[in-house]
Amino acid sequence: MNNIFIILIISFNALIFSQEVFEGYTLFTPGGGGGGGGATTYLKDNNLNNIQTWSHSRGAASMPYLMPGDEPGYENTFLLYPYRVNNPTMESGGVGGAFEVLTWDGDLVWEYELSNNDYQHHHDVEPLPNGNVLMVAWERKTASEAYAAGRQSIDNPLNQMWSTAIFEIEHDGNGGGEVVWEWHLWDHLVQESNPQLDNYGIVSEHPELFNINQGNVGSSGGPGGANADWMHINAVTYNAKFDQIAFSSRYHDEIYVIDHSTSTAEAASHTGGTYGKGGDFLYRWGNPQNYNRGNNGDHILGDQHSINWIPEGYPGEGNFILFNNGANEAVEFVPPVDEDGFYFLEDGEPYGPDDTIWDSPYYSTAMQGGAFRLPNGNTLITDCDSGDIEEVTLSGSVVWAYSQSGNNSNIARAQKYALDYFDEVDSGIAGDINDDGILNILDIVSLVNLVLADDYNSTADINQDNIINILDIVSLVNLILAN
Repeated sequence: MNNIFIILIISFNALIFSQEVFEGYTLFTPGGGGGGGGATTYLKDNNLNNIQTWSHSRGAASMPYLMPGDEPGYENTFLLYPYRVNNPTMESGGVGGAFEVLTWDGDLVWEYELSNNDYQHHHDVEPLPNGNVLMVAWERKTASEAYAAGRQSIDNPLNQMWSTAIFEIEHDGNGGGEVVWEWHLWDHLVQESNPQLDNYGIVSEHPELFNINQGNVGSSGGPGGANADWMHINAVTYNAKFDQIAFSSRYHDEIYVIDHSTSTAEAASHTGGTYGKGGDFLYRWGNPQNYNRGNNGDHILGDQHSINWIPEGYPGEGNFILFNNGANEAVEFVPPVDEDGFYFLEDGEPYGPDDTIWDSPYYSTAMQGGAFRLPNGNTLITDCDSGDIEEVTLSGSVVWAYSQSGNNSNIARAQKYALDYFDEVDSGIAGDINDDGILNILDIVSLVNLVLADDYNSTADINQDNIINILDIVSLVNLILAN
């Protein structure tokens, strides 16, 4: 009897805990995914009080992010805000063009614009642990280039094909940025229509490549008029543990994972990087008919947005979660991956899993939408069209909600940060003097130069005695040998 009573108490406590709202601050920008003009970004507590607001002269391209500063505390964070430039060079749904990084008080730290004849940023950005920023962009290709690459038909008034590129931007120290890494879908194509053209191969034998003849290329109408949007990538996310990037294609009902450990040259090839595949897909999921495997029953995603990994320590850690617009729900699924980031695929079969492991209550939005797991197991869901943000438990109960009123009230996506999320600052790898993410001889050279110049640097003070000297060099050598 006592055992039954204990089980009932544990079950009751688990139920009560799962019904609790997660204590945190919710960040969002109304107007994202919709109209232009100016905008305001809000950081609100659970009582809907404004903790901070930021005013912008140009409308949002998608969702904002908070980035850690050099010191702990929210007051030292930076706001990363993707926005729409006035005259984009390519225009369709989700067009952007630039991002800005602002202080807590709204002062501009740096910004970067990607809107030229070859590339046009759209939709999402993603802050990286090193302070750099990923940008998604359309890459303009002419019809001639597309046909030479194996495309069989283009049916849009522009007679163009907009492919996809992802750029990593680093602050240049002078208020701007520079590209330090890039990946291009155009380097990872396959077609089985014409052996005399580039990229020829059997599509089903190359799930690591994308079929250039899959889907339509743009249309004669839509936001901004005629366009040549082929993939419509609407979200990008990063996994620091695996050094991988995932992104989502609305038009092809599929998500993709690529290796970020590559050099730019390796990213343009089919070899190199931690996983040995260069810039080819490491994993893809949602619609295996894109690579001529599976059937209609395996086509699970539709018009999805907001792909992201569930962080370590959260319920479902390592799984993917996203908003599946076509099914009117948020879903979670378990990728077939080992502890080192390698994905499993059986010969001739589509990538797993066969199904999702969790789905939310009904939410319907044609534009954007988001789903992010919270540390207590709840999920923050954004209904973009309605301007609604709701926190739901694993059982589907709504425990917190916010609704944006007024005109142009849509919200692309929202995120919720724990109250103590920025209480600690990640100082990176101990001994990584040149901040390249690797411990090697170059760090010793950098440290020796600092010692010779008598130039104190806290990162170089390996033994933390407030002096940099030969003892720090010895400590650094030991760290390198230990790694």
